[in-house]
Amino acid sequence: MLHQTHPTAFHPSFRISARPAVSVVGLGYVGAVSTACLAGLGHMVIGVDVDPVKVASIAEGRSPIHEKDLGRLLSEGVQAGLISATDDLAEAVTRTDITFVSVGTPTAQDGGCDDRYIRAAARSIGEGLVRKGAFHVVVMRCSIPPGTTLGVMVPEIEAASGLKAGTDFGVCFNPEFLREGVAVADFHAPPKTVIGVTDQATAELMSRLYADVDANPIVTSIEVAEMVKYVDNVWHATKVTFANEVGRLCKPLNVDSHEVMDIFVQDTKLNLSPYYLKPGFAYGGSCLPKEVRAVTHIAARLGVDLPLIASLDRSNATQIAEAARMVKATGARKVAVLGLAFKPGTDDLRESPILEVMADLLEQGIEIVAHDPAITAETRIEAQLAYVAYASKGLGQLATGLRDMLAEDAAAALAASDALIVTHAHPAYRALAAATGKPVIDVARLWKSRADQPANLCGIGW
Repeated sequence: MLHQTHPTAFHPSFRISARPAVSVVGLGYVGAVSTACLAGLGHMVIGVDVDPVKVASIAEGRSPIHEKDLGRLLSEGVQAGLISATDDLAEAVTRTDITFVSVGTPTAQDGGCDDRYIRAAARSIGEGLVRKGAFHVVVMRCSIPPGTTLGVMVPEIEAASGLKAGTDFGVCFNPEFLREGVAVADFHAPPKTVIGVTDQATAELMSRLYADVDANPIVTSIEVAEMVKYVDNVWHATKVTFANEVGRLCKPLNVDSHEVMDIFVQDTKLNLSPYYLKPGFAYGGSCLPKEVRAVTHIAARLGVDLPLIASLDRSNATQIAEAARMVKATGARKVAVLGLAFKPGTDDLRESPILEVMADLLEQGIEIVAHDPAITAETRIEAQLAYVAYASKGLGQLATGLRDMLAEDAAAALAASDALIVTHAHPAYRALAAATGKPVIDVARLWKSRADQPANLCGIGW
């Protein structure tokens, strides 16, 4: 049941225009995409971050990350006078109607969720609300354990401002469902829009905000919306792991795992969706590993036994170990790695599974030369490492030396190596794998049919 906002002077009905102004704190993937896309819909947007590099990039209309169409949208937004950037969150709150909180929520040392960036942002938002003196909506966009919005963020805002949530300011949890690499397209054609709120005025305002991209948002409670985000990501992680286990079972039986799964996913009534359901490499990135750990941590704290979810990380690690074993089995002393980011089309190295393989190979004295079209000498590897300090052994070991392993192009990497492992199904990588006589370890399924793949290629689950 949604509570009606009390009829105070802060009621938004007469204060907020049809195109509310938005401030976005945290200019990583979600924040940068939200900034660009909301401006593209005609909203004035202020990007906020403590990182001066990100602030300068957004203010100049340059994308701080590698993401399709993002640079163009940011440039157009700046030229139209709709996008600006600052490191002063309190001031940004006073100049906007809605604040999106997209700060990092990395894994803490105990495996739970590190909420210190949420707390810091909440205190600054509270300071801004005092100076503004009008109704404002605070929208949490981070992946967080259920109860964090109302139990952590709201008390911090209330303490800093002396104001009351639901009366003096609105609160919303609005999970994002953006896939890195196609995030801009996903923003404009979302699979669903979930708006978790405690008051009707905030629900109406957020529905208006998204009217251009989704006329039928799902309005629910904040706690349900928080849990939906975790459940979505844990399910995606489950699908990846399940398909990989199918591949590991099928290979020694000489059964084509992809043919098996092609038939399996035709059942869209019971099996839901073919997305992710392909045997391949381990899952990685900034969401799935962290969400699996977080849900496991929550369950352990509550004394709830979740055997499947608790086993996902172990099965995923087995897939990483299998890739390393396959490479070592070639006997190569120098290996070319084609594809470094956790998925094609991004420059995101956070918990990329190939980095764990590379760390393993380096420990065995195997040299590595690597290529990824999105990873360059300018990629902020150290900044990404800071986000996964307690979670990614591979990135931690490779952060200082990875740049020295980069080749100018994929052909040069292959020429300097004894064997090849391919993690991204780029056409150029496929062509190199087809032409070389060197051992090729394929974790990306370069060819749809096993009959078409070269004899020197070994697939991880096919």
